Amino acid sequence: MTLPAENSGPTRDPGLQPERTRLAWRRTTLASTVVAVLAGKSALQGGPSAAGFVVGAVCCVLWLGFLTVAHRRIRALALAEGGRPAALTPKHASAAVLCTVALAVCAAALLF
Repeated sequence: MTLPAENSGPTRDPGLQPERTRLAWRRTTLASTVVAVLAGKSALQGGPSAAGFVVGAVCCVLWLGFLTVAHRRIRALALAEGGRPAALTPKHASAAVLCTVALAVCAAALLF
């Protein structure tokens, strides 16, 4: 059995993966924005209350935290044009996950 001399598959474009990743960060940021806005709306639904205000403020802080992490990652991907972008650090990955989960918990707390 002989192996083919050259790879007959499509060539890999190194610019596509960072672009897809950048678009995924933008979509996730947009989804996070929608959750924060709906949480704020839900907090004010039955009239302003101290608990609603606190949970709404926490949702806004968490949204800003996620937005900061996402913006840093999008910028790192944009600066690595043509090259390989730096890996996402565990600290930033943990911050993004923490903000996302905490924002979901706060939004769920406003519903109940």
